[in-house]
Amino acid sequence: MRFTLRGARLIDATTEIADSDITIDGEQIQAIGYASDTLDNVIDATNTLVMPGFIDVHTHGGGGFNLHTTDAEEIRGYARWVPQTGVTSFLIAVVGTPGALPEGQLRTAVEVMGDKELRAEPLGIHMEGPYISVKRRGAHLPSWLRSPDEAEIEHVLTLTQGHLRLITLAPELPGATAIIRRLNAAGVTISMGHTDATYEEAREAIQLGVTHMTHCFNAMRPLSHRLPGPLAAVVQAPQVLGELIADGVHVHPAVMNALVKMLGAERTIVITDALSAAGIGEITFDFAGQPAQVICGAAHLADGTLTGSVLTMDQGLRNMIEMTDASLQEAVGMLTLNPARAIGMADRKGRLQSGYDADLLIFDADLTLQATICRGTLAFATDAWRERMQGIKDS
Repeated sequence: MRFTLRGARLIDATTEIADSDITIDGEQIQAIGYASDTLDNVIDATNTLVMPGFIDVHTHGGGGFNLHTTDAEEIRGYARWVPQTGVTSFLIAVVGTPGALPEGQLRTAVEVMGDKELRAEPLGIHMEGPYISVKRRGAHLPSWLRSPDEAEIEHVLTLTQGHLRLITLAPELPGATAIIRRLNAAGVTISMGHTDATYEEAREAIQLGVTHMTHCFNAMRPLSHRLPGPLAAVVQAPQVLGELIADGVHVHPAVMNALVKMLGAERTIVITDALSAAGIGEITFDFAGQPAQVICGAAHLADGTLTGSVLTMDQGLRNMIEMTDASLQEAVGMLTLNPARAIGMADRKGRLQSGYDADLLIFDADLTLQATICRGTLAFATDAWRERMQGIKDS
């Protein structure tokens, strides 16, 4: 299907153009700039903002759906639901299982990869653990945790069939050095997180090939003036990008702003770390067999431990504008191009550019999402925009 959005303000991490057209042909962006009036399917998009679709590289679910599952239909349900929050692609997060590798979750994630019927596109797998610190485990059960083992990592790489994009591990654990080297050679993005690493240990890990930090400030040694911890090492390493749960709960807004200033807008990645309860409200739900409850916009286990979030990415964009000094263009980059860069997908995701995937979001001036287009297909729209785009085939 070929169509043009006319007269929108186009904005991505590198470009902002007022009153412009963007033309979609099939699953890709064909052109940016004025399109001929003789074209069919020209849709009036004046007074709107068009930006690339959001990429959530760290989420566990939402809309009542879990991603750490052995039921492929649950992942498909999430992919149908999540475009209403602006997400057009994501990583499938896998967490631990008691006393064993999460092989069932990994096989299920591989099963849905490449499914053309999905709305939001799974770009790969994020394995959060099981090689993490018991001291900084957060909501991960002790029975899920395992010691780094080279043979086991070979098995994981075989199971995931090239779809493992990101792994969170604690680099200070015995045996971690060897698996960091192996994962780096396999092209997997390695993130330090749920870690008790010192500043010195974190610097060593970065030298080995760590290029990512999982939810900065959360589940790690704090940033202190005499014991700087791993975050200080990340700030000093320009090749490392850092995640931020932008809900204003996991990280205080003042510290959210400080992180953006320390890393710079080009190295900050907004994530949700969302659980299945995201987008539903204040409910009691299950997180990997543990009862959890949403109270005042935050998810807690029964013992009070803060677990994941109930943030959606569209709210994350608004929070970055309201809670930090980031410009709209900088914030957009944190939800689009930066996550694409982190997982090696920046050649086709995260920009409004000819030849890139037609993953587009249409917002009104108040930053309320009006429509989501996933690879050229309408995946979500308000009633008014569904009628406006009635000539565009629904997924």
